[in-house]
Amino acid sequence: MSLLERINDDLIKALKGGDKVAALTLRGLKSDFKYYQIDKKLEALTDPDIIAVMTTAAKKHRDSIEQFQAGGRADLVANETQELEIIVRYLPPPMTAEEIDAVVKEAIAETGAAAPGDMGKVMKVVVPRLQGGADGKVIKEAVLRLLAAH
Repeated sequence: MSLLERINDDLIKALKGGDKVAALTLRGLKSDFKYYQIDKKLEALTDPDIIAVMTTAAKKHRDSIEQFQAGGRADLVANETQELEIIVRYLPPPMTAEEIDAVVKEAIAETGAAAPGDMGKVMKVVVPRLQGGADGKVIKEAVLRLLAAH
């Protein structure tokens, strides 16, 4: 079963079960998928496309949680947290630091990067490989750390 089919099935279950938060979140994701598909002019979405959209959605929710916490809005933090938990169910499990480092080291070797100034070259190779498995900030930190030690 593809990721999109799983999300569609879960949306139907949420609607039938009266789970308003899940239904709203999954409908929002489906809307994001449609916009992505139109924007990229794709016939159909693949699982990597869906993961890319969900990764972006999860990042938006994390950023909103930070902003709402800073503003003292516990009610909105709770809502965003619930929605984030629903999205995270469909994402691949986060990679460990060792796994990220291994991919970054491989990319450094491939690109011939030797200094922190070569970060852009390495990021172009690493980000697609780690899509959905690691946050962009974590990837950036690993690249900088390993390039500095190189």
